[in-house]
Amino acid sequence: METIVLGGGCFWCVEAVFSNLKGVKSIKPGYSGGNISNPTYREVCSGRTGHAEIVIIEYSPKTIELNVLLAVFFATHDPTTLNRQGGDIGTQYRSVIFTSDDAQAEIAKRAIELANDDYSDDIVTTVEPLGEVFIAEDYHHNYFAENKETPYCNAVIAPKIANLKKKFSGLI
Repeated sequence: METIVLGGGCFWCVEAVFSNLKGVKSIKPGYSGGNISNPTYREVCSGRTGHAEIVIIEYSPKTIELNVLLAVFFATHDPTTLNRQGGDIGTQYRSVIFTSDDAQAEIAKRAIELANDDYSDDIVTTVEPLGEVFIAEDYHHNYFAENKETPYCNAVIAPKIANLKKKFSGLI
């Protein structure tokens, strides 16, 4: 098993997308890239901690390769908007790939180059070395699965899942 840490806006959205993929063993929402230890959701949402909402994805590279995970990542959020995803605005919603080694960083940079062809604007996703990761509060885990009927889930997450099913049905 291997791990990659991705931030693509709201971690509820990213978790919901990747929880559908074959080869993904576990997903944990959390926070990384900030300047305080053990931040709370409220602190991260303030935009003052420097953390991004992230998901920690544990996956089997024999079933799904990192470059495929990253193709899904780029196709299911807008990597061309700086510090925002739709109505979610702030550095906590930035598009970021936190890598654990040079090999992951090279794969991530290549994935950005490939994905750039799919967008009219440049991708602003950053590739950063993985630092300290903090697991989000329990009520954030499996959020979409447990709250599908909420307006946010219907308006924001459900279309991402529909897009995933349309573009990547063979991976589900």
